[in-house]
Amino acid sequence: MEISGIITAIVIGTIIGVLGRLALPGRQHTGFLWTVAVGIAAALIGTAIAAGLGVADTGGIDWIELAIQIALAAGGVAAVERLKSRH
Repeated sequence: MEISGIITAIVIGTIIGVLGRLALPGRQHTGFLWTVAVGIAAALIGTAIAAGLGVADTGGIDWIELAIQIALAAGGVAAVERLKSRH
């Protein structure tokens, strides 16, 4: 992976993490770095799932892939929020 791929993953992961956070109701106390980390993981895992389903590379915007990534990010942010509230 080249530096441009890493930068792209960080940017896309940040956007996915923020969208996942916005999909959750109420206020979250998860920090920005956790949101970005969850977003990057959700983007990578969501792309792998979409590729497995055969919907990762379509003409135009890959709406199904994006929906999978946002759903994973929302779940990830909620999981981090629960883990942080225990301590």
